[in-house]
Amino acid sequence: MTDELEPIDDSTKVRRKIDHTLARFSAAHDELAAEEAKRKARLERLAARPQQLLEQTRTKLQRVVAPMKSAGPDEPTRAVGKPQTRLQEKKQRKVERSVLAGRISVIVIAVLVFLGTGAAWGTKTWFNSKFNQIAALDENSADIAPGQTGDENFLIAGSDTRAGATAEENVGTASEVEGARSDTVMLAHVPADRKRAVVISFPRDLEISRPACQRFDATANTYSDQVVDAATKVKLNTAYAVGGPRCLTKWVQQLTGLKINHFVGIDFGGFKDMVDAVGGVTVNVDKPIKDTVLGMVVSQTGPVPISGDQALSFVRARHVIGDPTSDYGRIKRQQEFIGALLTKVMSHGVLTNPGQLTDFVNAFAKATFGDNIGVDQLLTLAQSMKGLDASKVSFMTVPTTGEANSRGNEVLMDTKAKELFQALIDNAPLPGTTPAPTNTSAQAAGTPAKTDQ
Repeated sequence: MTDELEPIDDSTKVRRKIDHTLARFSAAHDELAAEEAKRKARLERLAARPQQLLEQTRTKLQRVVAPMKSAGPDEPTRAVGKPQTRLQEKKQRKVERSVLAGRISVIVIAVLVFLGTGAAWGTKTWFNSKFNQIAALDENSADIAPGQTGDENFLIAGSDTRAGATAEENVGTASEVEGARSDTVMLAHVPADRKRAVVISFPRDLEISRPACQRFDATANTYSDQVVDAATKVKLNTAYAVGGPRCLTKWVQQLTGLKINHFVGIDFGGFKDMVDAVGGVTVNVDKPIKDTVLGMVVSQTGPVPISGDQALSFVRARHVIGDPTSDYGRIKRQQEFIGALLTKVMSHGVLTNPGQLTDFVNAFAKATFGDNIGVDQLLTLAQSMKGLDASKVSFMTVPTTGEANSRGNEVLMDTKAKELFQALIDNAPLPGTTPAPTNTSAQAAGTPAKTDQ
């Protein structure tokens, strides 16, 4: 190294130039080393992220399937005040270890199935990205009644779009039947205390006063700036056809006063793949179902396993021979089928079959769209409903006169409808909650229908 105070000659200048160059290289080396350290730290954080997601989801799932503090009916209980022999104590410990191991296995399987099928679908980001998000909600609407804190309301709409329909389905093509209407409308209400769930169906031909709505393009799933004027004495399914999910949500909130905080749309043309993905479902048929448009839907009676194409006809048939109720008979079949599909999906065989579950998720994502539907929301709801008895789930039809008017529309019974929705808002007993017959006239009057779930 040179001394800056020594006399400057040519050799000194050369040495100083070398010193300055070395200093610059040293500084550059230090900067590169610092950048490399930062890069390694980022890589370590990214490598730890999947494990953090796994731990977070595992914790949530643990809370969903966590054992009750008190022993269940199938769990061993210790006799109070009665001494046990060593053999009994050993057997007791073995049984308890088996129960604990079983619970741990369920948690592990659930986490593995949920977060990854092999390496095919690994994180909730992947899961959420599968669903097509379409704006539908207006949770600040003035039509919403006060309160309802903690309530969950799902508006479910089944579209009758013919996009992708095949000739075998016998429902027409997209060129023959343009656009999309809400072929099925259901409202699923889960109050904050999670002690019950109520699913209410609306006939597609229900006569309504449709609010002014933005025009909806069902092909592109987008809204335009054009506003379609309000209309009276029109069918319910026109609300979706004109204004899409937002318009349907707006009308439901105006009618019910309920705060819709989740919207799920289902394309029935694609939902058959969900049925095939789980190997079909079993429905109970009282008598053969033959439709004048779709032909023979189900020829057998009793518990009948049906697959995708047959299931699509089962939920769509509305011209069934011997069924003068049209929509009400179809609503009953749809409610029964949804219950059967949910039961099959939540069965041990599907949840622990990675390939089958992945096929179902892919089919579900392909056939559905919505607003505020994702892993976090569904996990939270599942956790809050873990103690709900299946017998506490009621299927109903919105109260109507049960007869079409001169315009061919179903007529809403306003007073009974207001009583029903106010009971939901207040979390009060439902009108007519005594045991009711399962005939369609009872359902038309708003009486809860018995569920087989």
